[in-house]
Amino acid sequence: MSKIIRDRQIVEDNATILRLNEDGSFAAVPAEGVVLVSLKQFIAQKEALLARGNIGVWFAPDDEPEELGDEAKTLAVIAVEFPAFTDGRGFSIGRLLRERYGFTGELRAFGDVFKDTLNYLYRCGFNAFAVRADKNIEDALKGIDDFTEYYQASVQQPQPLFRRRETV
Repeated sequence: MSKIIRDRQIVEDNATILRLNEDGSFAAVPAEGVVLVSLKQFIAQKEALLARGNIGVWFAPDDEPEELGDEAKTLAVIAVEFPAFTDGRGFSIGRLLRERYGFTGELRAFGDVFKDTLNYLYRCGFNAFAVRADKNIEDALKGIDDFTEYYQASVQQPQPLFRRRETV
């Protein structure tokens, strides 16, 4: 079983990410275990998936969080795919899910995820990371704390530095 970083700890990955079949049809959902389905599959099969339980949703970079909307609050896990280091759309998806749609569960980044990106992902609200298989997960965990002070506001620290300095 593979490992992920969740809440600053390395743990077993208990979820299966279901991708669409090659012909674009939805993959069959196994009867057991935590399963993350695509946003498209969740929207199309919502009632059956929610009745099954242990369902989460994963977002592709071109998916829009408003398609899930307030339904995000009902899920325990949402994952966001980062297909390439240069594709930053997932950062916005994560932040929107946390700040606009009130998602409080596990927000997982997967795909091209490695040490240099973890700090930025964490600041956008991600608390779980499926690190690339060719990277060292113990080393990647250290990336969450690469920086100790920030100028900008974030999900983790809503006040920008100049506001924090006024209160000192």
